[in-house]
Amino acid sequence: MTDLVERLVPNELWVLIRRVVPPTEAIGPQSGGRRRSGDREALAAIIFVATSGCTWRQLPPVFGRSWQTVYRRFAQWSRTRVWARLHRVILDGLGARGELDWSRCAIDSVSIRAVKGASETGPKPTGLPLSLGISGANTHDSQSLEPLVRGIPPIRSRRGPGRRLPAKLHADKGCDYDHLRRWLRKRGIRHRIARKGIGSSQRLGRHRWVVERTASWLVGCSRLHRRYERKAEHSLAFAGIAAALICNRGLVRVDGQEQSA
Repeated sequence: MTDLVERLVPNELWVLIRRVVPPTEAIGPQSGGRRRSGDREALAAIIFVATSGCTWRQLPPVFGRSWQTVYRRFAQWSRTRVWARLHRVILDGLGARGELDWSRCAIDSVSIRAVKGASETGPKPTGLPLSLGISGANTHDSQSLEPLVRGIPPIRSRRGPGRRLPAKLHADKGCDYDHLRRWLRKRGIRHRIARKGIGSSQRLGRHRWVVERTASWLVGCSRLHRRYERKAEHSLAFAGIAAALICNRGLVRVDGQEQSA
């Protein structure tokens, strides 16, 4: 295994990935549904594409797999929602350690240019990111609020059952609609939504910069600078990979602090 593969997929991340990558189908009585060899190299190649922004054809041979093989593995894992499950496992790890602040969340959007005429564009992170979705450039931000809040999975906590709703939600003027405020109140979520024609969205206070920073981290995944994928599930997959890597950095930091304590 090369140093590049180990750097892109360190042991801690590989342990988590092995929990969510499905085994291959059993071919004979001796196969037992084992995972294919080379999954770690394939994952490293996928992360390389996500973080470098290169095309599949530009994959360097150091990963030991053809770009076609890596792409097929990416497509299969995207269909089986491996990236969403990895993100969920990492969030559970953070929640179990008490590292998620449920007192407030924020919602925002990121616009990404689609270069192949795709039908949907733009990952939309919420908070540190807890939920992701994509929509067309002509879709109003207000239409994303309900799906994103519903998309927050029940996440483990230090005590009690899993939690999936924040106590308070921050949003900008794109969500300034009474029906959204009523929808949030009905679910016990207090809202802090900027009003059109009254002040600036910047006056939402010091909590708004968190989602802006997270959006910056997501776009730091170079493959999200411009959308090449025709399939919406593949664009969402790259957003999920970016979200998982962001959250995993926090998990590694916490585990490192616990070990040194």
